Amino acid sequence: MAATGNPDMLTRKIKLWDINAHITCRLCEGYLIDATTVTECLHTFCRSCLVKYLEENNTCPTCRIVIHQSHPLQYIGHDRTMQDIVYKLVPGLQEAELKNQREFYEKLGMEVPGDLKGELNNLKPLLDTQRNGEVKAEETAQKGDQEKTEEDNDYHRSDEQVSICLECNSSKLRGLKRKWIRCSAQATVLHLKKFIAKKLNLTSFNELDILCNEEILGKDHTLKFVVVTRWRFKQKSPLLLHYRPKMDLL
Repeated sequence: MAATGNPDMLTRKIKLWDINAHITCRLCEGYLIDATTVTECLHTFCRSCLVKYLEENNTCPTCRIVIHQSHPLQYIGHDRTMQDIVYKLVPGLQEAELKNQREFYEKLGMEVPGDLKGELNNLKPLLDTQRNGEVKAEETAQKGDQEKTEEDNDYHRSDEQVSICLECNSSKLRGLKRKWIRCSAQATVLHLKKFIAKKLNLTSFNELDILCNEEILGKDHTLKFVVVTRWRFKQKSPLLLHYRPKMDLL
């Protein structure tokens, strides 16, 4: 990797080893996968590592600051920028991670989600051309625009799908006329909040809490993440979520 500043200055080469401390997870000591940052102190970890750690702790693994006394998972968020940086700096990491995910589903005899298939198919041509040194900026941009258009027109129908039942557990809100929905596993809790707020004509989606097994869900959690971590023993049945007016956490 090279760092350039003033054109008159010599290019300075930096070894990956020198920045490893900034792109690795303190919990597993591997490169960051699905990078997730603690909003209180901005320390970053692998999502799976951090969630597992916070099941029994409420402090940051690095600086030990209290994230929240009772609901620390509410105060962590996916860090897409950091993950993009890690994938760009570490050769082959993204490709290896996607292959590991595919093999995981195949080993369990489960169908590989459509979004994962798409990522693998999109990544392979780019990696092949990079290895051959034949990447052309104009062709890559045109291909990216075409793929984006196709993805936009798909409306995430090819994604892994999740069946959900949205129940109201408060007398202050009315129930949905159609409480059963099916949507992409990549949708987040925030998307559900906006959907419910629109259906109930609420002034703001921030007025809602969504719960699974009586635990408040963070707005950045994807439905796939909720199914795997909060609904893991009932994955064949629809995901049951409850909504209620937002309660201030002490």
